[in-house]
Amino acid sequence: DGHAECWVAGRNRTVHCLTTRRTATSGDFTTHVVVQRLQRGDARPTDCLGLRLGAKGPRDDYRSAAVYGTGLDIGLTGDGRLRIGARVGTDRIDPFARVRLRVAVTANTLTLTVEEPTSGVVLAALVEPAVAHDALVGTLALLCHVDVPEIVATDATVAVRVARFADWEIHGDGLRHDASAEFGPVCFAQYTLHGGTLKLTAQLAPIEAVAGHTVRVDVREAGRWRTVATPTIDPLSRTAQVRVDKWRATRDIPYRVRVMLPVAGTVREFRYEGTIAREPLHRAQLRVACFSCNADHGFPDADVIDHVRPQRADVAVFLGDQFYESHGGFGVQRAPLEDASLDMLRKWYMFGWSYRELFRHIPSACIPDDHDVYHGNIWGEGGAVAPTQNGWGYAAQDEGGYKMPAPWVNVVQRAQTSHLPDAYDPTPVSQGIGVYYTRWQYAGVDFAILEDRKFKSAPKHILPASAKVANGFATDVTFDHRAHREHPTAQRLGARQEAFLSAWAADRRPSSVFKVVLSQTPFCAPHTLPIGSTSDEAVPTLPMPQPGTYVTGDAPVGDMDTNGWPQNKRDDALRLLRSAGAFHIAGDQHLATVIRYGIDAHRDAGYVFTVPALNNIWPRRWWPTLAPDHVPLPGRARYTGDFLDAFGNRLTMLAAANPRQSGIAPAIIHDRVTGYGIVVFDKARRTIRMECWPRHVDPSREPNGQFAGWPITIQPPAVPQ
Repeated sequence: DGHAECWVAGRNRTVHCLTTRRTATSGDFTTHVVVQRLQRGDARPTDCLGLRLGAKGPRDDYRSAAVYGTGLDIGLTGDGRLRIGARVGTDRIDPFARVRLRVAVTANTLTLTVEEPTSGVVLAALVEPAVAHDALVGTLALLCHVDVPEIVATDATVAVRVARFADWEIHGDGLRHDASAEFGPVCFAQYTLHGGTLKLTAQLAPIEAVAGHTVRVDVREAGRWRTVATPTIDPLSRTAQVRVDKWRATRDIPYRVRVMLPVAGTVREFRYEGTIAREPLHRAQLRVACFSCNADHGFPDADVIDHVRPQRADVAVFLGDQFYESHGGFGVQRAPLEDASLDMLRKWYMFGWSYRELFRHIPSACIPDDHDVYHGNIWGEGGAVAPTQNGWGYAAQDEGGYKMPAPWVNVVQRAQTSHLPDAYDPTPVSQGIGVYYTRWQYAGVDFAILEDRKFKSAPKHILPASAKVANGFATDVTFDHRAHREHPTAQRLGARQEAFLSAWAADRRPSSVFKVVLSQTPFCAPHTLPIGSTSDEAVPTLPMPQPGTYVTGDAPVGDMDTNGWPQNKRDDALRLLRSAGAFHIAGDQHLATVIRYGIDAHRDAGYVFTVPALNNIWPRRWWPTLAPDHVPLPGRARYTGDFLDAFGNRLTMLAAANPRQSGIAPAIIHDRVTGYGIVVFDKARRTIRMECWPRHVDPSREPNGQFAGWPITIQPPAVPQ
């Protein structure tokens, strides 16, 4: 009905105008809006209902301002006084009256007037005679700041009509209008092509309850658009899913997702456009861009987009932790289901807002990891319930299973994975949690997409009590993992995924030049900590070494969140990968490495490339204390060569991108060796080239700017025919 209402009493609730922002430091400027406080209760002089002007975030980008921006807050306090920034007037009006707030800027003077909205009668005014020139440069937002503690994570929220806004107008000099800055109601889309089937998932804003909306997916062929689907919107994930069989991928086909939405008495059409790419069977190489672990320090990550674009990737894969619980700065809301789903979507929208240009015109795979389902670590135990009655921390995680309810977990999976090829065996696990492990054949590369966490046993249920497991670490310093290598009852991938891998390995069709496994984490524990460490809690506070420093006093650490445990099941999985001649791409570790696996002897199995994090706060490292007879690989760093991890698993380290002081701001991003991987599959030469790029490097200007030790080219074993 032409109003916007805030239904949460909390701090810093804003609605930003994305398409209009102020760019000039001078010139007259006016904005006004009708506001009304609806919630009765305590009058807090620190509340503010009104506008935020000149919002700026930590990055010079309107998206950063929209999520994190601070600016000049102007409006009414909870007790009815006028406020301009830190200055509060003495006159008071009824704090629950419906009024128009009018802000006028002339030269350096800002005047706030409060008017009766129908007659225009001025009820009160406040003047700030000296506004800084740049204070109003930035985005503009509606503001509903109720100065109460944030929502406790486990609390259910009762919707409260806090405040109402209407008739917002912006006028004046120095305004930039940018229609391309619109975000939603079609936020982004992902797709795959497999076996002649196109699967596309469009991510929408929460519009499913708007009466009269329609969604259409069109493709452009022979110069004309035709509709291929009219999907409905899933009411929790807010996704619209499309499947088209008998797709001919012989040329690039433009597509668009259209939403027709009734707005203020008329129907507006909103569009999101992309390309269904020609399957590059005709090219000798397939270039795959690989990403993992996307904390929000670099949001909106425009530098990543700028630097990946010249790489001309054919495929993009995101290998887990597309967001973290802290994403956006508003904490976590775990109940009720509807609000928890919206809380997750807010984080997921930020991911898509950052990276949609990477997959707008090429196919992509996306697989969730532990933080995507609000876990620090997870041992899924086949979909079991993790008991949370005594809290949401380590104790709940170590019991195994999922802390969040099954319908919510399915919302996450639907948003991230519903565009993947059909699951190999779609039978749900416990609680009705769905599965997505599958095969994806594209342009001569045969991918097996695994679920590392879902079937894995909780170490607490497998190891003796003397291990004193906490957060997947044996905290008893005398416990020796190497003396507990066989775990007859433990699960790693689970019988179902092992059967899938066995069938996939045995299918040796000539069109599959390469077999590649995509999963969250490598089948070993490739990081070290100071000797005697029984957890990784100290990782964020460890001193950051200078470049060229070899950190001493470290040893491999037994982190059972990795695929290095349980060891016997790790070996079983690697034998399946070896039988397929498979190459492995993983994420999760925040430490980029290239490793050759060993089962019964060093270097008797395949290779894994663990790609760096896009952003992280847990900069893991590989600084093993070297034996006197250690022999590094020829021409490579001292920490390369043959090792045993803390579980006794054999690994040969070819390269590791250790954290170090970079001298590049912000240090929270660049000292933690953030970046991405490019894997080039050369079908003519049957080689795989692994490239590892720092996120700050522009490859078009610095073609030799990869992390030390890369690129690495291998020739995997031929797949038996």
